[in-house]
Amino acid sequence: MSAIQIGEGFAGEGANAAHLNTVLGRRDGPVGTAWATALATPRAGHASFVVVARPNMPVKPPTVFVNKAEIRGDRHGLLHWGAAQAAVARGVLESVAEGTIPQGDVEELALIAAVWVDWAADDEEAVYANNVEATRAALASAAEGRPRLEDLLAIASEPSNPFFRRA
Repeated sequence: MSAIQIGEGFAGEGANAAHLNTVLGRRDGPVGTAWATALATPRAGHASFVVVARPNMPVKPPTVFVNKAEIRGDRHGLLHWGAAQAAVARGVLESVAEGTIPQGDVEELALIAAVWVDWAADDEEAVYANNVEATRAALASAAEGRPRLEDLLAIASEPSNPFFRRA
């Protein structure tokens, strides 16, 4: 893999929805530098960490989990470190198993996963399921070069998202 792949995935609805952004690239390039910087520069409410499939088993490619929402309270933190992290681990490993991320490249790559867990999230199983889906969607869209520019230009005058729709 030679180019940086940037992906976006959204799954679910309401407070338990998942919104994830991914940046995948070579460890010896700007993604590797950003990966190490994210891990080494925690700040109040934001503590990036290495995604593990199980303790002492970090996923490949190495993935740093960056929380987009400030951690507010123990329950919110546990949703990040528990369900959302496990979901990202599964989504990454399934993407490798399926070839979305080539298995032969995992030792040279680094992945940044910026993950949003709503402060009102209350269902760890939904957080888990939605983050698996969003992780896989982000990585697949990046690998496939989606969205296509012509598709974006076709909707340029009508942007919307789960938080805003023009009347």
